[in-house]
Amino acid sequence: MNEPQGPRGGPPHEPLDIAKLQRRLADFAAVRNWQPYHTPKNLVAALSVEASELVEIFQWLTPEESARVMDDAETAHRVTDEVADVLAYLLQLCEVLGIDPLAALDAKIDRNERRFPAP
Repeated sequence: MNEPQGPRGGPPHEPLDIAKLQRRLADFAAVRNWQPYHTPKNLVAALSVEASELVEIFQWLTPEESARVMDDAETAHRVTDEVADVLAYLLQLCEVLGIDPLAALDAKIDRNERRFPAP
């Protein structure tokens, strides 16, 4: 029988979750001694830069072109990488500040549902 394989033909990854990804990011930074640079101010600045790089991909596209951005493999790869960069910095910021990003989002949706009731 064939064993299940991961994306590069090796063993499959464990299921992903926010805490595991945050731990991997923290471990990655720790091994490189980057923690002194991962202050809230620096992480927010890096998050802004990465979000701007994502915006740059879409900047001059028409609404129709932007809806089809994932159809082109090269552009899809760029979008995926920038989304990953934005998420990485956001998760690192949450880790440093002690914010549970899923709980924060859940609470925000609750507030928005009260603030903007369905018609």
